[in-house]
Amino acid sequence: MTRIDIPHVSRIEGHASITIDLDESGKVVNTQFHVTQIRGFEKFVEGRPYYEMPAITARICGICPVSHLLASSKACDEIMAVRVPSTAAKLRELLHMAQIVQSHALSFFHLSAPDLLLGMDHDPARRNVAGLLAEHPAVVQDGVRLRKFGQQVIERLGGERIHPSWTVPGGVNAALDPVGREKTLEEWPEALAILQRTLELWKGTIDAFPDEVASFSNFPTMYCGTVAPDGALELYDGALRFRDATGEMVADQVAAADYREYIAEATMPDSYLKAPFFRPLGLADGIYRVGPLARLNVCDHISTPLADAELKEMRERLGPVVQSSFHNHYARLIEALYGLERMKELLEDPKILDTKVRAHAGVNDLEGVGIIEAPRGTLIHHYKVNENGAMTWANLIVATGHNNLAIRRGVHDVATRFIDGKQIQEGAVNRVSALVRAFDPCLSCSTHQMGQAAVVLTLRGPDGAILDEKGTV
Repeated sequence: MTRIDIPHVSRIEGHASITIDLDESGKVVNTQFHVTQIRGFEKFVEGRPYYEMPAITARICGICPVSHLLASSKACDEIMAVRVPSTAAKLRELLHMAQIVQSHALSFFHLSAPDLLLGMDHDPARRNVAGLLAEHPAVVQDGVRLRKFGQQVIERLGGERIHPSWTVPGGVNAALDPVGREKTLEEWPEALAILQRTLELWKGTIDAFPDEVASFSNFPTMYCGTVAPDGALELYDGALRFRDATGEMVADQVAAADYREYIAEATMPDSYLKAPFFRPLGLADGIYRVGPLARLNVCDHISTPLADAELKEMRERLGPVVQSSFHNHYARLIEALYGLERMKELLEDPKILDTKVRAHAGVNDLEGVGIIEAPRGTLIHHYKVNENGAMTWANLIVATGHNNLAIRRGVHDVATRFIDGKQIQEGAVNRVSALVRAFDPCLSCSTHQMGQAAVVLTLRGPDGAILDEKGTV
């Protein structure tokens, strides 16, 4: 038996490793996807007051803290048993749309574009943002400007770009500044233009990746996401919907409090990342996916005109249910367009400047569940408290957890398609990492490496002797 070790999957948020076992003929016989950090938040929040949970859980990640803030705040709203003021709900959604835009921009332009625009087999020393800047400077500048736009909106609303304390149980802690509203509306047309030309660029590039489309988790599963009552894409306050690989409805309008009737979690022997599955079908048959592509697979339409037109075009091009997770890149751009359109709708709402933005209450329920569609997929925060409001139990199911089983199988499929164990082909092994990047996993926080061999791939024979080594990034 020969093994290829990828000790660090690069250009993702967090740390993961992959092992690929080959038989004597050099064919892949087994793969493993290892996530080796322990988050631990569920345990060390025990005993803390519930109202501290948004600020605590936002520290899980510096890339998507807004998602944890919102899911946590919604769980705390349930513990308080309050109705959040309508303006506060709109402001929370506005913050969420800014998060969607900036996070999708980071994923597409900075983490995946080096593979997509330079090529999977490009020189690894230059297959990064610096190399992309040299060959596609306008694209990199667009990515920087689009992410900056989203981050600035977060700062105007929350006071900080990272870990804002503005979102609180019961609503938000300050009304929208009219000056910030006008500034965002002034900047909005440039952000829209960036997304529209990026979509056109990507639609003209997709056909260059037939092998990747065919192998990047291109197999039938169920899909999960939240939708509005009319079936429209809903990222802030929808109900859960499950569709199968044919598009048939499996479950619809599942309330947050009922998620455990449909979602169970298994542990993996080679990873600290749990593996959720569709409870009625069991672990073996209950694999489902979440995230941008899954959300577009489960929704009936998008409520904003430009994004809905792009969704219709995608379905005409790829079909009503798109299986290959390579097309997460396409779906991210459509969702970011929706995020921009929805931001404009919210900012132009005459009630968005109202000052009644927070409901106050104590503990009125001993349990609360908050669900939101984070950039990477469905995020669930489930809390239990005692009569004094101290946390007694917490369970957090993050988007990458939902996708764990699909990523693991996708790693095996990509490795089987591209790797021949007689000699390391760096571009082939890069495709294994690129499959993981297509899901944009958020495992804890970002890795940082550019322009040098961040990873040494080692090919060992049955006796442990090194047969080949090669650096990659």
